[in-house]
Amino acid sequence: MQDSDLSAVLEIERRSYPHPWKRDHFLHELSAPHSFPFVAFDESGAVVGYLCLMSLFEEAQVLNLAVAPEQRGRGVGRLLMERAVELAREKGAGYLALEVRSSNVAAIGLYESFGFIRCGLRPCYYEGVEDAVLMEKPLQGANGCSLPQ
Repeated sequence: MQDSDLSAVLEIERRSYPHPWKRDHFLHELSAPHSFPFVAFDESGAVVGYLCLMSLFEEAQVLNLAVAPEQRGRGVGRLLMERAVELAREKGAGYLALEVRSSNVAAIGLYESFGFIRCGLRPCYYEGVEDAVLMEKPLQGANGCSLPQ
């Protein structure tokens, strides 16, 4: 992800989330030393999705992921997750963590297909009304959840 991608990223973000990240959030990810944001392009070169990954010591975390609504169901999310897993391993992470809305069945299914396991729940995390499901994928020979269950 580069500054020049931000207009497209912000549009996808706005269309994907009820409380979207602001430009400053993405600018922070672009400049933070342990952040690794990246985008997916279609065949015409348009940004169709993005993922913000943080990796520090043994933990990597997916902070934000979205695919343009008209591109969903075409494997873009899978490609982004494949790159996130690869990058987390390159950075030496022992596990990859994320949180997802409990109602986001499609995303939970995608994450489970990558070997993520449910490790916990944050009640009323999103807007004070919807639970966040905490999920982790062991990497580099790690097993189980790092979070107490």
